[in-house]
Amino acid sequence: MTETGRRDDLRDQVAAVTGAGRGIGRTIALALARRGAAVAVADVDLEATQGVAREIEDLGCRALASRCDVSQRADVETFIERTVQELGRLDVLVNNAGITRDGLLVRMSEEQWDRVLDINLKGAFFGCQAAAKVMMRARSGRIVNVASISGLTGNAGQANYAASKAGIIALTKSAARELAGRGIRVNAVAPGFIATDMTAEMPEKARQAFLQGIALQRAGTPEDVANVVCFLSSAESDYVTGQCIVVDGGLTMH
Repeated sequence: MTETGRRDDLRDQVAAVTGAGRGIGRTIALALARRGAAVAVADVDLEATQGVAREIEDLGCRALASRCDVSQRADVETFIERTVQELGRLDVLVNNAGITRDGLLVRMSEEQWDRVLDINLKGAFFGCQAAAKVMMRARSGRIVNVASISGLTGNAGQANYAASKAGIIALTKSAARELAGRGIRVNAVAPGFIATDMTAEMPEKARQAFLQGIALQRAGTPEDVANVVCFLSSAESDYVTGQCIVVDGGLTMH
């Protein structure tokens, strides 16, 4: 737990995290709990989400587990409603849910394109919209959208994924402009090469090529991303909105 009065203290705050059943989302949810927040976690894998909720409770924080397909507006709205009803409020939303369906542009199917855009971008839109309605009434709140460096640089074989993540960055900036007057801050985090189950599936040659381009000479960890999300979720970042913070060890330095 954090010391009372510190600006990174999230005690008495309620956070909601999508795609929290594993990987970066799970790590973000646990990091928010370690700073004192009650955390609602959602994922299409309910069993995994329930496991994360138990981990949060083991840290001494309240938790709520939900099954949620973020491509379905009703699922997202229900998740946000349950969070407010059962945990009492909503201070932070982290739109983390995302998938990949990689393929070369000329071979990519419409289904591959639609599924990635539906979950990654439309899901973030649904989350921002549902959370904003709650936060506007409270005149306070923080939304953090998880983008990717692919949305800044593009990536061969990932036209759908890169487009979805670029869209998240633009969504973040637009929402930040609209919601600032209501006391709501909206920011994005763009991870680079992070050691997760998703990157573990990459061919070894591609993985080594990424590592060679990283200035800090290591892959990032989910904790590296979670720390930045916690900063953007806390009072330490009260004067930060509409930004996309890159967490990539220097991979995309100009």
